[in-house]
Amino acid sequence: MQGLLLRFYVHANQRTQGRRVWEWLLEEANGLGVRGGSAFQAMAGFGRHHVLHESTFFELAGTETVEVEFVVTETEAARLLARLGERRLRLFYARLPASFGVLNPDAADPPQS
Repeated sequence: MQGLLLRFYVHANQRTQGRRVWEWLLEEANGLGVRGGSAFQAMAGFGRHHVLHESTFFELAGTETVEVEFVVTETEAARLLARLGERRLRLFYARLPASFGVLNPDAADPPQS
């Protein structure tokens, strides 16, 4: 299938509606029927202010970047971006073309824990 990789970059401590933004993004996408999403904490990075943030003992907790990504169809991307736009949150994102599929689609899914 052809679609998009939507990747959002947020601070670990960034909040909306009393929840961490990265959790909220996953919940919003799930509620819209997106088939999957993941959040990853970065080891180090910098943003528009050019301040390097690293996961070290001395780094201020919560300033590290969390990357939240979804592989979606064009329709799913439009719905998700529209929903996020309604929230009026400042979110930096990347939208990249992606080809995706499932290897061995008839194989059994792993057991749920």
